[in-house]
Amino acid sequence: MKSTNKVQPVFYWAIGILAVIIVSGVLFPTALESITGTIQSFISNTFGWYYLISVTLFTVICLFLIVSSYGDIKLGKPDDKPEYGYLSWFAMLFSAGVGIGLVFFGAAEPISHFGIQSPTVEEGTSEAARESMRFVFFHYGIHAWGIYAIIALCIAYFKFRKGKSGLISATLSPIMNTDGVAGKVIDTLALVATVTGIVTSLGYGAVQINGGISYLTDLPIAFYIQVIIIIIVSILFLTSAMTGLNKGIRLLSNFNMLLTFLLFLFIGIFGGATLYSLNLFTNTLGTYIQTLPELSFRIAPGSPEDRGWINDWTIFYWAWWIAWSPYVGTFIARVSRGRTLREFTIAVLLVPSLVSFLWFTLIGGTGISLESQGIMNISSLAEEEMLFGILSTMPFSTIASILTIILIVVFFITSADSATFVLSMHSTNGSLNPAKRIKFVWGIVLSLTAITLLYSGGLLAVQNVMIIAAFPFSIILLLMVYSLLKSLRLEKVNAKQKK
Repeated sequence: MKSTNKVQPVFYWAIGILAVIIVSGVLFPTALESITGTIQSFISNTFGWYYLISVTLFTVICLFLIVSSYGDIKLGKPDDKPEYGYLSWFAMLFSAGVGIGLVFFGAAEPISHFGIQSPTVEEGTSEAARESMRFVFFHYGIHAWGIYAIIALCIAYFKFRKGKSGLISATLSPIMNTDGVAGKVIDTLALVATVTGIVTSLGYGAVQINGGISYLTDLPIAFYIQVIIIIIVSILFLTSAMTGLNKGIRLLSNFNMLLTFLLFLFIGIFGGATLYSLNLFTNTLGTYIQTLPELSFRIAPGSPEDRGWINDWTIFYWAWWIAWSPYVGTFIARVSRGRTLREFTIAVLLVPSLVSFLWFTLIGGTGISLESQGIMNISSLAEEEMLFGILSTMPFSTIASILTIILIVVFFITSADSATFVLSMHSTNGSLNPAKRIKFVWGIVLSLTAITLLYSGGLLAVQNVMIIAAFPFSIILLLMVYSLLKSLRLEKVNAKQKK
């Protein structure tokens, strides 16, 4: 199917759904927060088991593809060669799935599990430190990247090997007719889920920028400041999207990776806990691998308090990764043409996971060390201020904090700019050159949705809507897995018959 630049009905359907959310949030913010909170609570409590099993299934399928004969199949035609070398490809795999969330939770999650509410042991103890990092590894490890790998595999396989459009619905063509209403519903759900996943990251970005500014100045953490931040950053990324500054975005992305590396290096040199963090990394990696099956299915049916923690963290993350996956999957698929399924899956599961583990262990380990030694009570800070609290204990802390704020701003710009392209592509039947007006509309919708949800209930409202939108898309993901396996099996059968 050839791509076209013509706007498809799914664009109007998705915009209509999001417009209802935006208008409802503006006119009835309390009601929207209450309704979405009730629905989110119902989904988390009733279908938590479903999320755990589904995400674990995605991971198991990825591992199966690595060891099976399907792993030899190329994501492309037999003579297609990879467009990028290993180093560039690895860097793009990592940059695709990380961003604002990694910076926001780099300190916030380990410290929260260590000093505020440990999932299994007494807070503030050495056991809490180890347990904290074990659950962080679980949330940012192969389960998260298994979701991204599955959707990217499906998109890349059907687009590059089977010549499909690159839309989510096109990956289901072996099991259903996707040319009619069913296909449009699937693509609409994908668009809405993608918007909520991206808006969650943008919401965290705005709040953490506000937190950093508040920590350095007398300005408060307030909704109106977050609105100003979103408006300023929106002007920047919309300008980029409208002018087509692809070279500029590439430069910004490289600058972002450089700043991320410098921040990592700065904390490693001046944080004073590098050896502790390396020991913590080694120990946690072992317990993570050892207890992975237990973590994968931990639902705590007899403990309401533990179940609440699982809903707030694990179920939230699984929903976020699912909602974020069409965006990440589309990007990873585009840069992976010519790779084999085995090569692709190993790289996507392991490379970003290990880098994330190092990032969290150094930053989180430094925060835990500071708190354990009584140097600073990081747990007493708001989540958006925890990273800046850690930096405040080091030399050149003001400069480091300013650079961190710049890092988050650039992540915001590059994520939103790339997101407008992906959303526009999926709105125009897979066009690689969507019209600027479509990108502009999606940019405005992203900004308005983020502002509206923050207004109606802060980050909690953002999380609620994202979890709700991710639920139906998770069903589509399961269908995509079935469709991929069916197509791979038929391909192997046909290949044997030709011999």
